[in-house]
Amino acid sequence: MKAPRITEAATRLADQARDAGWTHEDYLAAVLEREVSARNSSGARLRIRAAGFPAPKTLEDFDFDAQPTIRQQVAALASGGFLTEARNVVLLGPPGTGKTHLATALGVAAARHGHRVLFATATDWVTRLTDAHRAGKLPQELTRLRRYGLIIVDEVGYLPFEQDAANLFFQLVSSRYEHASLVLTSNLPFSGWGGVFGDQAVAAAMIDRIVHHADVLTLKGASYRLRGRGIDSLPSIRTTAGENES
Repeated sequence: MKAPRITEAATRLADQARDAGWTHEDYLAAVLEREVSARNSSGARLRIRAAGFPAPKTLEDFDFDAQPTIRQQVAALASGGFLTEARNVVLLGPPGTGKTHLATALGVAAARHGHRVLFATATDWVTRLTDAHRAGKLPQELTRLRRYGLIIVDEVGYLPFEQDAANLFFQLVSSRYEHASLVLTSNLPFSGWGGVFGDQAVAAAMIDRIVHHADVLTLKGASYRLRGRGIDSLPSIRTTAGENES
């Protein structure tokens, strides 16, 4: 049966079953439950390892005291309900406010709920799609990626895209629209995405698909990396934060 945990648990649970007066059905259910639990745990570890996270992060490690306004929203998202509804999550805010941490933590939670996850920066996603396009395999790649319950796109807006790259990214978003979820992070408000993608029309169409079924969370404040260093802000934070609050 390829169920090694049954061998490990059978004797121990048999003693417990006799002492507690379990029925044979109760004993069998308890033994099988140990096997199922162990397999789920092992599968989650494999999914987390295969996701490509830059570093393991969990919601328990996140400093919600610095971002109290999003605590309840994140707690609701951690249940994984947005994945079954093919909803998206967008995390906006200045650098260093925890967007990548939250995106990773939601990805880890999704993997633990049984979903396949892939993580990469926006630039890396464009590179991957460009390679597939040049090989004449873009449709197959988009179809394959749609089998993942969650794709995480980190750092949208840190680097501008050429027109061809913007079109490829749009195809990724379109292919997942109402089929599977995206989590995106950006240091820019949506009003600044036109400059990133070099085309206001493409940016507007992309944002329309992303936010139609989405939870948009705005993180505020200075970078946690600067805490205790006597630096209040980075040059890029004041403008970005102001735009996010407008």
